Amino acid sequence: MNDPIRLVGATASPYSQKMVALLRYRRMPYAVTWGDPKAYCESLGIAPPRPVLLPTFLLELEGEMRALCDSTPIIRHLEAIQSARSVLPSDPALAFVDYLIEDFADEWGTKYMFHYRWHAPADADNAGTLLPLANDISLSDAALSQAKTAFSKRQVDRLYVVGSNELTAPIIDASYRRFLRIMERHLAEQPFMFGRRPSAGDFALYGQLSQLVGLDPTPRAIAHELAPRVVAWVGLLSDQSGLEPSNSDWLALEDQPTSLRAVLEEIGRVYAPAQLANARAVASGESTWQAEIDGAMWSQPTFAYQAKCLRWTLEYYQGLSQADRQRVDQFIAGTGVETMLALSSFSS
Repeated sequence: MNDPIRLVGATASPYSQKMVALLRYRRMPYAVTWGDPKAYCESLGIAPPRPVLLPTFLLELEGEMRALCDSTPIIRHLEAIQSARSVLPSDPALAFVDYLIEDFADEWGTKYMFHYRWHAPADADNAGTLLPLANDISLSDAALSQAKTAFSKRQVDRLYVVGSNELTAPIIDASYRRFLRIMERHLAEQPFMFGRRPSAGDFALYGQLSQLVGLDPTPRAIAHELAPRVVAWVGLLSDQSGLEPSNSDWLALEDQPTSLRAVLEEIGRVYAPAQLANARAVASGESTWQAEIDGAMWSQPTFAYQAKCLRWTLEYYQGLSQADRQRVDQFIAGTGVETMLALSSFSS
């Protein structure tokens, strides 16, 4: 690879941090621009993605430079460009569990991040100040004040999109605290999710935690109180370019510690019922959905993309060999994740 992979991101974007850390680990040359993907694409005469999200990658596909911004398929595309230092386990059953964790981090972990960033006034004030400066460090005080007011209002007004409100705040907070404790126990067993080398799921979790531990005051304080290993892990995972992995560094699914199963139990506890309720709402054309999550009622707008995530998960699961599906089934039995994988749970 002579030319660096180009991407546009933001320091306060968990998905940007996910992908930059992944590129560092994989030793793939990259050039990141911190800024506006739409303006950057237009300056190059490239159609921006729809919708424009962070990070946006500029990748050559079928002889044409395109702007792409969905991190999960981009990771798979990068694997096709370079196979060395892969983040996808070669064991199909383990790779599927990794996919589950990546999806959970991207779609439920972002509820932690967005909720804590904008729900409490102190956190919103912090983010409202820092995020405009990340786009233009030399903003005048007057321009910063104006940008802070407008940006903060827009983001606080969008809390409903991830389901964050006064009723759901305790559910999100309890899930975050449980997750930290689970990760703390897991990292006492092994340095990464599946052994001694990181996977896509590691980087997805890192992306969200880079913000929860590194930028936003309330979740940072909670993490320092409950999970010092997680705090240290975030710093370590930011750059694993010096790690020399071998395939044996990923433990077989059957040899994983019980702490990994606890991660799946949290997915089954909160993410699975949300995904199923959202998918039913999409299938029936409903604009909102309600479901009992962790013993309380959750309500939020329907999200078509998350219904696609569930469909992709089911397609991945159904594409496994019978033997690998049986291994997955045995590992996740009783976690609640199996409810997402029932063939009748979602109709596309």
